[in-house]
Amino acid sequence: YIEKTLKDLSLWDKKDNRIMELSGGMKRRVLIAKALSHEPKILFLDEPTAGVDVELRKDMWELVRKLREKGVTIILTTHYIEEAEEIADRIGVINNGQLVLVEEKTELMRKLGKKQLTLDLKTELSSLPTSLKGFDLVLNNNGLQLVYTYDTLEDHTGIATLLQHLSEEGIQFKDLKTDQSSLEDIFVSLVKESA
Repeated sequence: YIEKTLKDLSLWDKKDNRIMELSGGMKRRVLIAKALSHEPKILFLDEPTAGVDVELRKDMWELVRKLREKGVTIILTTHYIEEAEEIADRIGVINNGQLVLVEEKTELMRKLGKKQLTLDLKTELSSLPTSLKGFDLVLNNNGLQLVYTYDTLEDHTGIATLLQHLSEEGIQFKDLKTDQSSLEDIFVSLVKESA
């Protein structure tokens, strides 16, 4: 098990080196290997990828995924929110030492995430027609872009109705895309609210 852990962390060929001779990233790997040496059921990782190279970061997250699949509970503290979004099942947000919330990641994203439909218009709109006033719409890019924000919790997004109204108004678009809030967007809004 120890040999496999050292190989997974690219430390096997460094096993004869003294820790003082290793780089900062390699020293971090040694600390993680040490934490894993007794096959823990719960593993606490405090900023494990701070100051490490991209290769180590990838190796580490692959190892964390394998541990999670084996049933190890991993408690991770990180400022790299995209990492938490990628790997976490549950998210806890701490602001100024206070726990703001703990939630299943998918539920948190569903409840607090926003979805937006962006339509690139064929011709410029100077203002929104009256028939579109009931929608959460914003004109951007000098009237060449229409952004519709919709609630992911609703049974119906309203997109079909919006597109029908656009067609009735003779408003044509050349492209469309959808975006969803990232965990980082949600985190920033939670921290602002709790301040």
